[in-house]
Amino acid sequence: MDAVSAVFSFQGLNHDTRILAARNVPLSRGRFDEIVLRGLDVAIAVAAIVFLLPLLLIMAAILALQGGPVVFAHKRVGRGGRAFYCYKFRSMVVDAEERLARLLRDDPEALAEWQKDHKLRNDPRVTPFGRFLRRSSIDELPQLFNVLRGEMSIVGPRPIVDAEVPRYGRRIASYYRVKPGITGIWQVSGRNDVEYRTRVAMDCLFAKSVRPSLYIYLVVATVPAVLARRGSY
Repeated sequence: MDAVSAVFSFQGLNHDTRILAARNVPLSRGRFDEIVLRGLDVAIAVAAIVFLLPLLLIMAAILALQGGPVVFAHKRVGRGGRAFYCYKFRSMVVDAEERLARLLRDDPEALAEWQKDHKLRNDPRVTPFGRFLRRSSIDELPQLFNVLRGEMSIVGPRPIVDAEVPRYGRRIASYYRVKPGITGIWQVSGRNDVEYRTRVAMDCLFAKSVRPSLYIYLVVATVPAVLARRGSY
């Protein structure tokens, strides 16, 4: 089974079978593939920044007029377990962390949802403009600069926070093999509609099968996924 076929078949499997598939895709990435993947990262990031610069400036201006920081830098776990700051256009209120703490303390349903998926479908911290940024995936565009810095890839597992590491268990080793990405198997397979356990299996699958052909396939598949806005909230 080649890398692209693995992704196609993966999307039709049940959860347990998906995890087995992720375990059994052979690792075949060599030094040449590493060089090619880094070259693709830099080329795509530079081209995207140049092409999207007017949009980036407009979004930054709107956020600046609303008050508060334009870009939110959140600490995430990267390749090899190294911490880095992941950039996003700010989509939440300025005191988001304090509001989350109060919400999880006072709302048992929100706490249960957060503990299950580390997400809130109806997150009260997200601003109206922030909802637009998230549904359009524009909030992710500053991560192109993370790619240029070598902290992220265009394609890779979704970047996680320290609190999520224990949920990966021994599979965290697969996550540590590669750089987290702006897009990836999770992002083109439903994003937040995908259960957490399945996301972990997707990360394992990608880490064990990543190569230029899979990279290019996922970049191309990202376009209709973003336009469809499936699982974006």
